[in-house]
Amino acid sequence: MATWSNLNLQNSASPLMEQIIFFHDHTLIILMMITILVSYLMINLFFNKYINRFLLEEQMIELIWTILPAITLIFIALPSLRLLYLLDEINNPLITLKCIGHQWYWSYEYSDFNNIEFDSYMIPSNELNSYNFRLLDVDNRIILPMNNQIRIMVTATDVIHSWTVPTLGVKIDANPGRLNQTNFFINRPGIFFGQCSEICGANHSFMPIVVESIYIKNFINWINNYS
Repeated sequence: MATWSNLNLQNSASPLMEQIIFFHDHTLIILMMITILVSYLMINLFFNKYINRFLLEEQMIELIWTILPAITLIFIALPSLRLLYLLDEINNPLITLKCIGHQWYWSYEYSDFNNIEFDSYMIPSNELNSYNFRLLDVDNRIILPMNNQIRIMVTATDVIHSWTVPTLGVKIDANPGRLNQTNFFINRPGIFFGQCSEICGANHSFMPIVVESIYIKNFINWINNYS
């Protein structure tokens, strides 16, 4: 989870989030190179005294500074397109989780296991325990097995919400009357926090998401006990 003064991205818990972080670093390096080059040229322009009163046009330099930005954009666009296709790929999911956005809470359905259903509300500040996180913890967490492909199907009943867990690299809109889907793969155990990242009303930041990743054996025990 994010903490105070944390300027970096959160540590990834899925291969897709790792690829997103790699793309972020790749693009940041290109932006730094552009910034340094343009800054150097501007500073050099301010402090030199070179004058050429016969210079009216120079087609070669105009050709160069038209082609170079286009090549730079290609270096950004190709990894971006690759990542977009990776995010949309569905690879034989083991579990399908249905997520329904309400004002101001989430509902979840495990349709593969005897229709396990529950609502997930944020824990109020006056009911927090010492191990809970204020404005982030919920009364019913999403329990999912690690090292398995998981599909999530998202919709809403009232307004547009957005199911977002940064550590897993997932951000998908929940639209009324529409069913969106995406997938993710959790590669380590842990508790991962998210929030509704759509401006869906006054209290949209008070409908957090908590995903608890556990081993498949413990997940099977949880399913059996819940049933």
